[in-house]
Amino acid sequence: MRNFIFVFVLFFSINSFSQARISQDNFEGNSTITSWFGDNCGMDNAFVNPFQNGINTSARVLKYTDAGGQYANVRFDAGFNYNLNTSSVFTLKIYVPSSGITGNQNNQVSLKLQNASIASPWATQCEIIKPVVLNQWQTITFNFATDNYINLDPNSQNPLDRRDFNRVLIQVNGENNTSQVTAYIDDFYYSGAASIFNTLVWSDEFEINGGINTTKWFPQTQLPNGNSWYNGELQHYTNRQVNSSVNNGILSIVAKRETFTDQGRTKQFTSARLNSKFAFKYGRVEVRAKLPIGAGTWPAIWMLGKNIIEPGGYWTSSFGTTSWPACGEIDIMEHWGTNQNFVQSAIHTTSSSGSTINLGGQTIPTASSQFHIYALEWTASKMIFSVDDIVHYIYNPSIKNASTWPFDAEQYLLLNVAIQSSITTSFVQSAMEVDYVRVYQQTALESPNVLKENNLVLFPNPAFDEITLKSNENLIGATITISSLLGQDLAEFKLNSQEKTLNISNYQSGIYILKVNSEQGIQSYKFIKK
Repeated sequence: MRNFIFVFVLFFSINSFSQARISQDNFEGNSTITSWFGDNCGMDNAFVNPFQNGINTSARVLKYTDAGGQYANVRFDAGFNYNLNTSSVFTLKIYVPSSGITGNQNNQVSLKLQNASIASPWATQCEIIKPVVLNQWQTITFNFATDNYINLDPNSQNPLDRRDFNRVLIQVNGENNTSQVTAYIDDFYYSGAASIFNTLVWSDEFEINGGINTTKWFPQTQLPNGNSWYNGELQHYTNRQVNSSVNNGILSIVAKRETFTDQGRTKQFTSARLNSKFAFKYGRVEVRAKLPIGAGTWPAIWMLGKNIIEPGGYWTSSFGTTSWPACGEIDIMEHWGTNQNFVQSAIHTTSSSGSTINLGGQTIPTASSQFHIYALEWTASKMIFSVDDIVHYIYNPSIKNASTWPFDAEQYLLLNVAIQSSITTSFVQSAMEVDYVRVYQQTALESPNVLKENNLVLFPNPAFDEITLKSNENLIGATITISSLLGQDLAEFKLNSQEKTLNISNYQSGIYILKVNSEQGIQSYKFIKK
């Protein structure tokens, strides 16, 4: 990955898994939604609120006018993919006057989630429909974890297991009709929890041309049984640049047909197998890769327990105590050239190894022609496997013991391309290309009980009416300022104790910046007011 720059604002690192994902609009200028669109309907998202009463006395709202369009709705693109598994709730306020309705449609509002990245975004949509009471403001909640939902395609996954939703549609009184309806919408809100794995702790962006970075990777070449590799594989793994090299920001692991003799054994194929010199427990792994092509090729992005006993492995000489599969194996991605467009994830333990039953996969039509992000989220309770944020397998055994869950210890990463006996006679060479490898973990600053020198912790975050600041004594006397995302200053005061609670009940829902100006410099934090 070329030109990769890190910018950190304390523990809110600027990357795809550090920040809370917010979609909100109060139509008063406090919005994270860049554009609303009206499909086959009239829309004014700065309309003077004609019913300033009840639970909504705000000045402006979105006016929705369906003048008889068959598929009327308003929508926006979020700019990110929703993770409903961690945050599944959308809310809005709505007012539907009876004077604006014709026909005999159900009085209802539906919220639809779609994938704006595909040609027909509606084809895989998921929808929740809620009833509306006329002539009053009301708050409607759409919860994809608990509400009844409708998948337009019955073969679609449970929405909690999907990561491809990035468009929201709101539709009043349904579609496939020419009835008219006028409605007013306000205070749309969604707050997606930031991933707990929000700190990049290890990566290789493959910036330097030439051989692999040997401070990060170990080329594993020793035949583990003195004769061959496991699974009847045909290759020698080498430490040569013809099999693993970096060029223009891309690591290439190249499997080749060539006669090669090593360790007293001559084989007809070569490739590379890299062990990371970094091991960890729990986190998110992302590998952006393009896979080789050809029946008989077997690329993999995977992990093994740091405690494995495997002759020639990087960690064995210092930490090897346990044989495979008791050490645990996590296959983030496996691909077989004999099944070209299918990728799989699997778990190997003593309870299920070899022909494991713990697996899942999905079809990726462009696996060998385009880069895709293969990811694992590994917590103390489960593992979630995805490609481009689309989940295809979750491993969460009900009983976790040494047989089913040896995954409470450190593992390391492996990248390799093996050659199977099914290799075609026409095969010459093919490569797995890797743009980057990244490992994210949870920052200690997320806990209100853990403070580092000169840092501040805000909790709860998101907050409702109050938020508490907790600091080290080094920050007493610092100047605290709070401002909106638009730069409007809202508060300024001196920090006179290590713990202070602020009343934010009069703040509008949204994201705010809190700055600490002390002798140690200026620190910035974000918090969310619900």
